[in-house]
Amino acid sequence: MCNIMLPIVSNSLNRQADSFGGWLTGLSNDLLKISDVQLSVCFPVSSEDGLLSGEVENMKYFGFPQKKLDKHYAKTEEYFAYIIQKVNPDVIHIFGTEFPHTLAMVNTCERLDVVHKVLISIQGLVSVYPIHYYASLPMRIIRGYSFRDFIRRQNMERACKKMLEKGYLEIEALKKVKHITGRTSWDRACTSQINPEAAYHFCNETLRDEFYKHEWSLDQCEPYSITISQASHPIKGAHHMLEALPRILKVFPETRLYVAGYDITKSNTMIEKARLTAYAGYLRELIQKFSLKDHVIFTGILDEKQMCRRYLRSNVFVLPSSIENSPNSLGEAMILGVPCVAADVGGVADMLKHNQEGFVYQADAPYMLAYYVCEIFKNKEKAAVFSQNARIHASLTHNRDMNIMRIMEIYHEAGK
Repeated sequence: MCNIMLPIVSNSLNRQADSFGGWLTGLSNDLLKISDVQLSVCFPVSSEDGLLSGEVENMKYFGFPQKKLDKHYAKTEEYFAYIIQKVNPDVIHIFGTEFPHTLAMVNTCERLDVVHKVLISIQGLVSVYPIHYYASLPMRIIRGYSFRDFIRRQNMERACKKMLEKGYLEIEALKKVKHITGRTSWDRACTSQINPEAAYHFCNETLRDEFYKHEWSLDQCEPYSITISQASHPIKGAHHMLEALPRILKVFPETRLYVAGYDITKSNTMIEKARLTAYAGYLRELIQKFSLKDHVIFTGILDEKQMCRRYLRSNVFVLPSSIENSPNSLGEAMILGVPCVAADVGGVADMLKHNQEGFVYQADAPYMLAYYVCEIFKNKEKAAVFSQNARIHASLTHNRDMNIMRIMEIYHEAGK
């Protein structure tokens, strides 16, 4: 069970494929190559009133109706009971703990006496994220409201409280299961404090196909260019990147920052102004304050191939988040060999060795972020060493064959 319709399904139904959850695509594709595996997948769909089901490339799929992902629907457990009884699975592998349907699935399995077969994969942990949610932002932004926020009655402070509420559901689900799979010291520490009795199974993630096919080259990238993977959410730390950028521009005035995703700071029309959140307004404020307009480029939503090309064109990849587990954006940059600068949060230190494979810096210190980016810009030899070392590390971490072998071992252990 996962939170999105996999591209293999959406493509067969002529629907827009989700650009997130690349690890799910990688894992499902590898599982489908194993002859004695029968894979079924279920996911929420907001556009359906009843259960959506079918089969594509030997994979059965079930889309259960869910108009709002953050709401609990009693009917959901009925759908899950039907799916479980129809599939009769050896293992029920749940990705993501942040939505009520995870607890609904665990409760259904408990009622059907198959909860011992449940394996939960840790992506992030919404019960822990609220501690880091405000990401050193000014209190006026945390408690402030844009027009959109006021209409929706949802500012950062309320969003944090909502995340805390999701966290209670997450904790309840994790406490009931016998098997958890994760991949960092951080997620192991956090889950062991929630459920010390559950078996913890270590397994790295497989990335999207495109990122295994290419290799970054300093000669082919745009000099003095930086890429961050998104800016839509405060914990992704785009504001810290914007705070660091003026310091970088003093040394390298031709620097350009590419931000993957829509330009959430646009406010040229009434509609754009109405969509502006308080956080987006703060990013806009920083861009204006530091005269960054000509140096910040929002790329629009990028698919897998476009994102890969964006990385390959970058001189540096930056991860400025206030909290992460093991971000796939960093893994994708590393396996390509893009020199990386990443905030030392969550499980990042397990992925990127400081001053060997890239630079790791204190998350609330944008001045250190600026310093390390400049170090890579000015030192081609160091950039080359980081590139090579990061590729070696990431090639092991995200080794497709090793990861699929390990997940099969875990399935056998969890399915006993």
